[in-house]
Amino acid sequence: MGGTLLSDGMRHQYRFFAPGRVNLIGDHTDYNGGLVFPAALSMGTYLTVTERFDHFSCGFSSDNEPKAFTLCGDALTERQQAWVDYPLGVLKEFSDRGWSVEGYDFHYSGDLPIGASLSSSASIEMVTAVALNALNGEPFTMLELVQMAQHAENDFVGMNCGIMDQFASGFGQKDCAIALDCNTLEYEHVPLEMQGLKFVIANTNKKRGLVDSAYNQRRSECQQALEIIRAHRQVDCLCQLTMNQFDTVAPYLAGNVLKRARHAVRENENVREAVTALKAGAMVHFGQLMNASHTSLRDDYEVTCPELDFLAERAHQFPGVLGSRMTGAGFGGCTVTLIAEDQVEAFVETLGKVYEERFGLRADFYVAEIGDGAQEC
Repeated sequence: MGGTLLSDGMRHQYRFFAPGRVNLIGDHTDYNGGLVFPAALSMGTYLTVTERFDHFSCGFSSDNEPKAFTLCGDALTERQQAWVDYPLGVLKEFSDRGWSVEGYDFHYSGDLPIGASLSSSASIEMVTAVALNALNGEPFTMLELVQMAQHAENDFVGMNCGIMDQFASGFGQKDCAIALDCNTLEYEHVPLEMQGLKFVIANTNKKRGLVDSAYNQRRSECQQALEIIRAHRQVDCLCQLTMNQFDTVAPYLAGNVLKRARHAVRENENVREAVTALKAGAMVHFGQLMNASHTSLRDDYEVTCPELDFLAERAHQFPGVLGSRMTGAGFGGCTVTLIAEDQVEAFVETLGKVYEERFGLRADFYVAEIGDGAQEC
């Protein structure tokens, strides 16, 4: 492990980074045992860790949050109902396994927009996990850190997310997307050979309300569907079904439970087909699958919103666009658009203008730069 000796000659300082992610296709399949296709971004969270003079407490501060915390003892593994819960959940994972977590100041910074469905929370968890792992002599593998970070968000923060966000942040590779089977955790880095195309992320900047409860409700509806299906077919998770197999059990489902399950199964097939298309250089087909994904997320999973739909639908009409969809949990956040590189500037200017005229919000645009996973700087 590297690090810098501070001017007092007594303390060391270390710096770490973990990226956010953009999911190219396959949302709300991860916790249904399905396939996802994310890529780590060059944007993310930086963590500066400084040794404290005392060895029984920790300090937490962030450039993006006004409130700082100094905690010790049991408070280091108790929820504070604030942003600090994301790193505290990871500290608890290490503490529960008998590893040291005390005696450090943790300062977070970065360029990842908060609440934009680009996995800012997962990047905080992963950068904390990688840092604590390094400080303790690296007792855990990256996969174990990913699983600990997901468990922290599930059980400590209370957000019942799947493993995709933490996995993408941990296992990202420059200029590659990750084809991940969330049931088996088998994965493959797939080079992004863009052929004069770019992925452009558009942030709605819509404040998202009640996202956690709506997300957990969708997950509960999928679980209800799975329990009903299991009475008629042996299956471990929804995404083990093909669409043809799903059609045989769909008559036993109704209402939202039917719609949620149908999205999960269909989206899983879309991801499989999209990965094959990208490997074959069939970018037009890849874009068509992105469009189909957005439609399913809008109509069956009902996690889009007027702002997301407007950005995606206007993108579909723009010259040089092959596909556009919401990305992430939904209810706000971002779209991702596959577009010809020579149309990017006009796309950003035009879409930004009409979006602001329609909603009174200024959208932020990012040309996606695909980077590496969590690491010491």
